[in-house]
Amino acid sequence: IASISDIAGEETLASAASSSDSETGGASPPPRKKSRGSAAEGAGESGASAAGITGLSAASLPTPHQRSAIRLNHSPQSRRSAAVNAFYKMQANGTGGQEPEPEPEPQVSCRNGESSSSAAGAVHSNGLLSSANNGLPSTESPASDTSTKKKKRLSQSDEDVIRLIGQHLHGLGLNQTVDLLMQESGCRLEHPAATKFRNHVMEGEWEKAESDLNELKALMHSPSAVVVRVQSPLSISTVRCVNRMKFLLLQQKYLEYLEDGKVLEALQVLRAELTPLKYNTERIHVLSGYLMCSHPDDLRAKAEWEGKGTASRSKLLDKLQTYLPPSVMLPPRRLQTLLRQAVELQRDRCLYHNTKLDSGLDNVSLLIDHVCSRKQFPCYTQQILTEHCNEVWFCKFSNDGTKLASGSKDTTVIIWQVDPDSLQLKQLKTLEGHAYGVSYLAWSPDDSYLIACGPDDCSELWLWSVQTGELRTKMSQSHEDSLTSVAWNPDGKRFVTGGQRGQFYQCDLDGNLLDSWEGVRVQCLWCVSDGRTVLASDTHQRIRGYNFEDLTDRNIVQEDHPIMSFTVSKNGRLALLNVATQGVHLWDLQDRVLVRKYQGVTQGFYTIHSCFGGYNEDFIASGSEDHKVYIWHKRSELPIAELTGHTRTVNCVSWNPVLPGLMASASDDGTVRVWGPAPFLDSQETEGLTGCYSMDS
Repeated sequence: IASISDIAGEETLASAASSSDSETGGASPPPRKKSRGSAAEGAGESGASAAGITGLSAASLPTPHQRSAIRLNHSPQSRRSAAVNAFYKMQANGTGGQEPEPEPEPQVSCRNGESSSSAAGAVHSNGLLSSANNGLPSTESPASDTSTKKKKRLSQSDEDVIRLIGQHLHGLGLNQTVDLLMQESGCRLEHPAATKFRNHVMEGEWEKAESDLNELKALMHSPSAVVVRVQSPLSISTVRCVNRMKFLLLQQKYLEYLEDGKVLEALQVLRAELTPLKYNTERIHVLSGYLMCSHPDDLRAKAEWEGKGTASRSKLLDKLQTYLPPSVMLPPRRLQTLLRQAVELQRDRCLYHNTKLDSGLDNVSLLIDHVCSRKQFPCYTQQILTEHCNEVWFCKFSNDGTKLASGSKDTTVIIWQVDPDSLQLKQLKTLEGHAYGVSYLAWSPDDSYLIACGPDDCSELWLWSVQTGELRTKMSQSHEDSLTSVAWNPDGKRFVTGGQRGQFYQCDLDGNLLDSWEGVRVQCLWCVSDGRTVLASDTHQRIRGYNFEDLTDRNIVQEDHPIMSFTVSKNGRLALLNVATQGVHLWDLQDRVLVRKYQGVTQGFYTIHSCFGGYNEDFIASGSEDHKVYIWHKRSELPIAELTGHTRTVNCVSWNPVLPGLMASASDDGTVRVWGPAPFLDSQETEGLTGCYSMDS
């Protein structure tokens, strides 16, 4: 291969001769013909590429002596001719398309206008040519080609994405890929000081890691840091952050010494390094107690620590990172966190999402948006139960979701068995003898008992054994009582009952009166999970909390219209109220504020019972006097579904607490409708989302 030094030597002689002749007045020799680049010696001239020049190695450049000789020629035209002749000479010798292997560049941060990409015409590891003309020969001059290869400046968001991808690939063990990505992009995954700090922590070199903190201290003033700090190199906040990081390092060092049985070294760390920090003295007292652990297993159990090794040190790094700006060290698994947040946001915005919330990404496709079809939602009539012969006033699924109880004006309670596979119900037992009809039902916490109450003029209460179908207790304190509502205590051994005539009792399973509250006209009841407090709506358009142990009460909810019924979410935080002439209201019991008013339902002065539903209780369902069942997403005031099929007022809706795709509604038309997903669900139909709000049964 002809080197440029050989060519330069010839051109030097020619230039020197030309210069000498011009000085002495002699005639200049005729210009050299381009014999070396002629067509007779090959097609190098037409196929010349800029890569032939840019690919030369450093070894082929002229020596200093030759460069000084070349500079003797002051004619720009002569210098250009020499360069062109040298170029054609290389092409004629077949070296125009070859270039030596480039040296790998060090990892550097992104800089404006800099490029670390390989020259045009080079082949990348993915097999694609990097030339702007897709590998075709270039006819442009070297200066023009250089300008086209100038790398576009990356935006801040582009740099962030590259770093996120790099971190994820690094976590997968694709380190060489990460190096190539950072080299070509001109970015760096993290600050060199952070890399050094990370390595020292993972290798357990605690003295070096502690020394690294001094270097990192100057980088901890970025406003992008998780912990907000005052913009001062010597701020108190920065010093505290460094002390916290040092404390975490020394704590790990102390525990590893103890696990290795180096008690004296551990004691030295505790006394001479941890204690002088004067940080978290309470934790230091706890750490000192670990000195008494006789076995490493005992230490790991008491300290709730994984032990010496990669696992505990990785967790330590995750904690340490929170004190550093993301520009210095990325938060752990940042790309996975962003993807998980995106998936959760799509689920939250999905009107019909009714399955278990999975925080992982393994069962999710990131290639398409999350969409749940309306046909997967309990909007379709699965079954119509017609065994009642009069108005059905109430229905309620058992706590385990295996049974449904319905109460009717026909004086009977029917218990239905639920088939979890077909979502079909079959009649299991019929409980008779409720002379006034059944307007309310309550399952015991273990579903072994069922209490039935009647309408306003009913003074009796029935407690049934579900397994045997036998009446265990028939309670009546006075013929003037009105026992229209009931609620079980969480212990399953007591219940409270009351009515609008001023009765409010707490009784045992045999109907014995344990406590009473005088003068409270009860419309609806609910027992709080603490086992002491009972929520009761009364005729003063409010919900109050009554404590039967210390006999205290307090106001919780105040409405402007009568509260016909209410129910409480599983976590006890939210209450769903059916308010006369107003519809369905959602209250926050903890903050005691009205959260939302749901639209669409027709509510007069009939008692209608609504419910929470869905896998995560994200939905609300209610009957209506316009013969429909309305369903809302908890965060939306407008209904997402209006279910038609009943021909008279829908008095009650119950959502199965275990099977989120099953719901039942009771109506004055004498039927109980069971609602579920579309009977013939095509998997392809789940990709579409229906936008209509009403449908036919």
